[in-house]
Amino acid sequence: MKLTEYLIGTWELVDYEYQVNGEKSNPLGEHPTGFLMYTPDGYVSAQMMKQGRSSYKSGDLHTGTEKEMAEAAHGYLAYAGAYKITDFDEKTNTVTVLHTMSVSMNPTWLGETQKRFAEFKDGLLTITTDVNDSKLIWKKAK
Repeated sequence: MKLTEYLIGTWELVDYEYQVNGEKSNPLGEHPTGFLMYTPDGYVSAQMMKQGRSSYKSGDLHTGTEKEMAEAAHGYLAYAGAYKITDFDEKTNTVTVLHTMSVSMNPTWLGETQKRFAEFKDGLLTITTDVNDSKLIWKKAK
């Protein structure tokens, strides 16, 4: 299987690290959960959340207090849109992928195209980016 074809499918989040002033941070807690999906027709969806987020007391999908909704949003990261592989290196098992955010939990990212660097090693997919110091580690979903 070609390296670029290996990317396609559903990946489960193993770890999400973020560097703040040289210190490791876990913005979605110690055990975040999430999925990263690459489709054969060129779309990507990333969904990640912090465990233990509180339910809205109202029980309604869209009706939480401002505090409840802010807490829920603070513990969730999501976007989806088109992706394009721009470079791959079979020798180092790395791929450069452009993600275009057509929808995003963070409105700052709407319409942006961001570069992702993906490395495949020991059955894991490690993704870094040039927009921040995050490192996401994924395993293929079964």
